[in-house]
Amino acid sequence: MRYQVQENCLTIFLPKELDHHNAEKIRKKSDRLIQKHHIKCVIFDFEETNFMDSSGIGVIMGRYRTIYLLGGEVWAVNTNERMKKILTMSGVTKIIQIYEEEEV
Repeated sequence: MRYQVQENCLTIFLPKELDHHNAEKIRKKSDRLIQKHHIKCVIFDFEETNFMDSSGIGVIMGRYRTIYLLGGEVWAVNTNERMKKILTMSGVTKIIQIYEEEEV
């Protein structure tokens, strides 16, 4: 997994499959980075992701709770149709923003 910190924003580049095997690693690493760098914005980058189970939803919800209490925001970027459907069906889209680039 890759992580990028710019000012007070953390981007988490999610793996191909976001499941219980890697959710705990993402949880621990992102929480450490949020505390260390006083993060106010978390961006989940779904560019390479094509599968996510309930533990992946849990990772997003947990980071949302943390960032919300700090007065920040959580975004999802580069979501394909499958990931949008999972995020919508789970209710995640009610609390986080999905950024979509305009088609030219």
